[in-house]
Amino acid sequence: MKNFGFTHKTGILLPISSLPSNYGIGSFGKSAYKFIDFLKETRQTCWQILPLNPTSYGDSPYQSPASLAGNPYFIDLDLLCEEKLLTKSELKENVNKSKKIDYGWLFNTRFNVLRIAFSRFTKNSDYEDFLNRSSYWLNDYAKFMALKEKNGYKDWLNWNNFDVKNEDLEFWYFIQYIFDKQWNNILNYAHDNDITIIGDMPIYVALDSVDVWMNKSDFLLDEANYPTMVAGCPPDGFSPDGQLWGNPIYNWDKMKNDGFSWWIKRFKRNLELYDIVRIDHFRGFAGFYAIPYGDTTARYGAWHQAPGKELFEKINETFKDAKIIAEDLGFITDDVRELLDFTGYPGMKILQFAFYDDDAEFLPRMYKTTNCVVYTGSHDADCTRTWIKNVEGDAKRRFKKECLDKTTYKGVDAMIYLALSSKANLSIIPIQDYLNLTNEEGRMNTPSVAYGNWTYRLSNRYASVKLKEKILEITINTNRH
Repeated sequence: MKNFGFTHKTGILLPISSLPSNYGIGSFGKSAYKFIDFLKETRQTCWQILPLNPTSYGDSPYQSPASLAGNPYFIDLDLLCEEKLLTKSELKENVNKSKKIDYGWLFNTRFNVLRIAFSRFTKNSDYEDFLNRSSYWLNDYAKFMALKEKNGYKDWLNWNNFDVKNEDLEFWYFIQYIFDKQWNNILNYAHDNDITIIGDMPIYVALDSVDVWMNKSDFLLDEANYPTMVAGCPPDGFSPDGQLWGNPIYNWDKMKNDGFSWWIKRFKRNLELYDIVRIDHFRGFAGFYAIPYGDTTARYGAWHQAPGKELFEKINETFKDAKIIAEDLGFITDDVRELLDFTGYPGMKILQFAFYDDDAEFLPRMYKTTNCVVYTGSHDADCTRTWIKNVEGDAKRRFKKECLDKTTYKGVDAMIYLALSSKANLSIIPIQDYLNLTNEEGRMNTPSVAYGNWTYRLSNRYASVKLKEKILEITINTNRH
């Protein structure tokens, strides 16, 4: 069992991208600090976020072009103005208060203003120190991005220009330096207020990424560097064609033979960024579903074994104090359960999955251990208000019996109370559920839908007295403060 350093606590899930902001997307500015204050005032212990890595086509943080780098969109422009790297008039030119994140607008405008800031930046000792301690990933990232820019942002398989000079790299060094500095200031502020940051590490990377470009032998590619197989999930009751993610598959034999060096670097970076790391799609480390490259659905894939025990034995040896959560969801088989037991990591319990069987493993009365994390829903699921509206038949009957009949709370609040009153060591509630939002207002991602996701933005008026009192009351009533 991996100890979090606390017991029976609770927190809130809110991506950085969803924080209130005047500039089109959440950032590492004042709203991040205000949210930490909000967490402290409501006696929360944890802030869970989604991956901090850059996004690309489709805007998914789970299809990143650079798994070890930070998302430039999260750099706060007001803080750059305070450092006199931007003017107030330049800030006004980048104001965007739309209710949804417009990633196309960000791509077309954000790098322009960051280049202005870079033109006024003077190197210092902190910057040089960052370059030195980040060299194990930073140089490759900067070269990849400089070449991508020179090639009109085409994928690396279609590059023609391979000429890059040192001055071409320095803007991308600057981007990551500012990201790192602003994020570490947030981490320090969170720690000063006894808030633990839970990050998210996607299992896969995008084909068009520095990870594949620099480590081709770590992936199953053909002679032309295209994947032979890609990742996804098989068909099920929710998705008759399955989910075709399209990420290249790892060459696990090669990775195992070199001591999982790529994974060691990846965990090192994630453990620098976060206090606790949530591993996405943990079942893929026991066995993974692979689909022939070129297929248009996930119907004709097959399951393959992965060396999860060997990998996590190496991770636990290398990072002895690492705190990790395993997202053990999806098609769970005995080999996944064995791997979870082997690692000692806490798994996840999603309450929206708990009412489709009389003795479902996600029902709090069925939890066999406190070493787990319970959620009402996730970033891939319905907002709980919409889930309650749509639940039918036996599941609706069980929901009333197992949830509504056990508390005076109603609707979504009853589900939240069920989560917090469970024996799970940690409960995490999406902010949308505390706000009682519907899918139309707050859904983050719909799996198998390629576009229109990851756009939810939190209103800057979220922190009402009423909301604070509700969160504080449920937290105290369940003894998680």
